[in-house]
Amino acid sequence: MIPTVRGEEPKPCEGHSAVAINEDRILVIKKGATSDDCIWFLEVDTQYVREQKKKVGTEIVAWSRGFIGNAQKPVVISGPSGVGKGTLISLLMKEFPSLFGFSVSHTTRAPREMEKNGEHYHFTERSVMEKEIKDGKFLEYASVHGNLYGTSIEAVEVVSDAGKRCILDIDVQGAKSVRASSLEAIFIFIRPPSMKQLEERLRARGTETEDQIQKRLQNAEAEIKQGTSSGIFDHILYNDKLDECYKNLKERLGLDGITASNNQTAPREIDLPVDHSVSKVDNKILIKCGTPGSGKASENLIILDVSSLKGGAPGRTRGLDVYAIDSFSDGLNGNGCQCR
Repeated sequence: MIPTVRGEEPKPCEGHSAVAINEDRILVIKKGATSDDCIWFLEVDTQYVREQKKKVGTEIVAWSRGFIGNAQKPVVISGPSGVGKGTLISLLMKEFPSLFGFSVSHTTRAPREMEKNGEHYHFTERSVMEKEIKDGKFLEYASVHGNLYGTSIEAVEVVSDAGKRCILDIDVQGAKSVRASSLEAIFIFIRPPSMKQLEERLRARGTETEDQIQKRLQNAEAEIKQGTSSGIFDHILYNDKLDECYKNLKERLGLDGITASNNQTAPREIDLPVDHSVSKVDNKILIKCGTPGSGKASENLIILDVSSLKGGAPGRTRGLDVYAIDSFSDGLNGNGCQCR
């Protein structure tokens, strides 16, 4: 049987090495590929593959790109209109510009003037987005005025690939969908101290008609009830005083005493030559670089630890740890060092 393939497929390469990690996935190392494209996993019996098998009723395999190290958990922030969550997010982005990033949402509507594809939205066809939703590639989505809007897993992963922590500013229903997905995130709900103060804030903005204000207040009551009683959110913050709420938000995110300059995390890379051989010992993948049997002192050994894998298709497989031994001949000599 030829299985249906899910996930992002690797591009063609000069060759590859492959080794079974366990019964659910195979590690594939591409020869001659760039550092961010050389490690891939072919999933044959992971949770995602099993879920897809149930949906389509046929054999499924899935590709997932491998990344060294772990990304910090994305942050899902929700709250009713006018509660001030946009202001809180702006304060985070201003104080920690190198630590946080936004995912770019998808939409099936046409771009407006000055909107750029991939910057403001990923503009796509409805049939394409519907298929990707069916394939499990979206964390959340909604139909608004006849158009689809949604957050894809890939959009969140791209932010993590850049070494940043992704912020998702979505409504309670979207947060519920993300909570039900495979994404590990921190869920924070921002609520007003009272409905009276929320109404005062909405009126002070002067941007809505009376009918729009009343509709927003009705929606806010429903969101507050669901957000505080459904168990979706890890933390509930009252935005009574902005400074105090922002301080509490930073505490929940572990940012107390942290500055952007001393907490920036850059993606780690692996420098792998075309000429290599691969073997497996327990949870360690041994990648011998150089000409087999040459005995040259320039040979080195890269060790890939796969004991703490996380994630997988349709996103990334993270949690890989890598270090190198500079040279070896009959035995393993030299000190372990972090691989470039």
